[in-house]
Amino acid sequence: MQHYHGNGKLLLSGEYYVLDGALALALPTNVGQKLRVTAMPSEHRVLHWKSYDSDGQLWFEAKFDVDSFECLDNLVSQKSLVLQKILRKARELSKNFLKANQYVLVETHLEFPRLWGLGSSSTLIHNIATWANVNAFELLFKTMGGSGYDVACAKANKAILYEKPKEGQPVAREVEFNPPFRDKIYFVYLGNKQDSREGINYYKSLSQHKEEIALQLTHITEKFLTAQTIEEFDVLIQQHENIIASSLKMKRVKELYFNDYWGEIKSLGAWGGDFIMVTSQKDRQTTQNYFAEKGMNVFLSYDELIR
Repeated sequence: MQHYHGNGKLLLSGEYYVLDGALALALPTNVGQKLRVTAMPSEHRVLHWKSYDSDGQLWFEAKFDVDSFECLDNLVSQKSLVLQKILRKARELSKNFLKANQYVLVETHLEFPRLWGLGSSSTLIHNIATWANVNAFELLFKTMGGSGYDVACAKANKAILYEKPKEGQPVAREVEFNPPFRDKIYFVYLGNKQDSREGINYYKSLSQHKEEIALQLTHITEKFLTAQTIEEFDVLIQQHENIIASSLKMKRVKELYFNDYWGEIKSLGAWGGDFIMVTSQKDRQTTQNYFAEKGMNVFLSYDELIR
């Protein structure tokens, strides 16, 4: 039996523009996804895949022929085809991947609700790449695409600075990000699962000087790491949000939903859904009550969510 684990992720800075060279600050989360492989000798070379959500409920199941990864189910879902593509690419990158005469049971277990957007796909890519002993970035870029920061977070033990050059491999390095005011930082789930691919496609459709904006965001990312007070951090959030809002021609989430909120609010990753980061100099209960009154009951402190 083999066990693998990948961390979830949150993108604190550089969203979208990380695709055009912006230096991004990303945070691995305490929760992620497990993958367990049980292989048994058998004449029937079958890969039986079972995925469980954070409540332990089976939400996806499929069977594949191990030689070709053809789906053996009567009804083939889109999720099965995506998984098939990943498995076939892993085999292409590692010729000996799943080559023995075996029945293979794979069980994945999410540690966070599927709708939270913390990286069910990126943790899957990381876990399969580790299992197959292939480069996770290569597996990602040749299957699902994206910037890759989320796959980098899957194996990181602390915050990372992430950069994706136009040529060559991405660069991810772990950094110290333990702001003295982290007890004033919270994460709130907006209750709306955001499609990252749709956001990326919209971003790519924009005609603008993206390299110049990427450079501005890189400077803010560097300042995030050195901010010593919550006031300084709030100013950086404002600057970052205003740049993204202006370039995407979208309103800030604070302007849309929380214009009476006393602290700062930052979108994380694709704008419009998933988690936001909020700062508050008021006590936790007062801050939590504000968002609960708006129907947002998933409210986590920095230390509860971030590794």
